[in-house]
Amino acid sequence: MKVSNRFTLVRALFAPVFYLIFNLPVWLNSHILGIISACIMIPLLAVVELTDYWDGHYARKNNEVSDFGKLFDPFADVILNLTVFICAVSAGYMPMILFVLILYRELSQSFLRTIALKKGVAIAARKGGKLKTVFYIISGFFFLTLESYTRFAFPFIPEVVDTIIKTALRWSTFSLFIVCVGLSWGSFADYIKSFYSLVKDSD
Repeated sequence: MKVSNRFTLVRALFAPVFYLIFNLPVWLNSHILGIISACIMIPLLAVVELTDYWDGHYARKNNEVSDFGKLFDPFADVILNLTVFICAVSAGYMPMILFVLILYRELSQSFLRTIALKKGVAIAARKGGKLKTVFYIISGFFFLTLESYTRFAFPFIPEVVDTIIKTALRWSTFSLFIVCVGLSWGSFADYIKSFYSLVKDSD
């Protein structure tokens, strides 16, 4: 496997690992595991998200840009980001309707890529799609900051201050989730506009 695709594979494989790290403390009702997960979730996710830069860097450096990579890269992004969003839904921070809207968009995008592939066209990520992914990541880190803060349960922070911090993080996270929905469907409209001819000729 090419070096660039190995970095992409890391993101895809890390998705179920992250899901376990996030949920094991809840399933086992373990405060200690909750503290451990709060310490490692954000750093681990940050390192894994950096592979999105490294795979592109090595693809260009080693002349490894390929149709497979153009499809594998957004697939790995979606698998990882949807996993983070599923955790946000289960923790009560992301309304199910927002997740469903994002899920429908990603499934529709996958369908469009499949149609294009049958026509011999590999749809690479466009600027709108990349911006959408950036906000997926940012909202994910805000959500994890809130969840990690909650799991630490700092006893020395006054209750009023604690409430203010949680409320600010919760509303910031929710607002970012709303932005993610808007950007996801806006970018999908751009893909449809750019590749409409492929869909039209597939009847």
